[in-house]
Amino acid sequence: MYNVAPILKKSLPFLMTIFLWRLSVYFWNPAGILALIPIFYYTFVRHIHGFTFFGLLFCFLIDYRCDLPLLWTILFCLFYAVNGFQNYIDMQNADNNAIKVFMIFIGIGIFLLIFSGLTWMNFINNIWLFVWLSILYTPITAIDNWAKR
Repeated sequence: MYNVAPILKKSLPFLMTIFLWRLSVYFWNPAGILALIPIFYYTFVRHIHGFTFFGLLFCFLIDYRCDLPLLWTILFCLFYAVNGFQNYIDMQNADNNAIKVFMIFIGIGIFLLIFSGLTWMNFINNIWLFVWLSILYTPITAIDNWAKR
């Protein structure tokens, strides 16, 4: 009998990203933006071979759903370029799965989104989105630690 567990462990990042992107609900997960958590985690913190292009594709799909002019895609490419400076930023050995760096990544994107339509409702929605993504980062990355066992 063939063991399925290794296949599921290798496909978990891809399946989690697709699931979070498809699970799009206006208030809780607008345009599947929760997929940015596994995209960031598996590209920068726990690098998986072949996931970078997949993450770039899903950043583009999030931008497409949000009708944004490649905001998350450009931000992803910018952070990927900055990640090359591993002498200064060591995300793989950072505390709490590099949640502070993730908050900077999300914070820059949300800060730019706040000024896309300067209304109180837009401001409150974007602050909520920042808090929600920051809170859910730890449980979603804990799934990876649980699956590695």
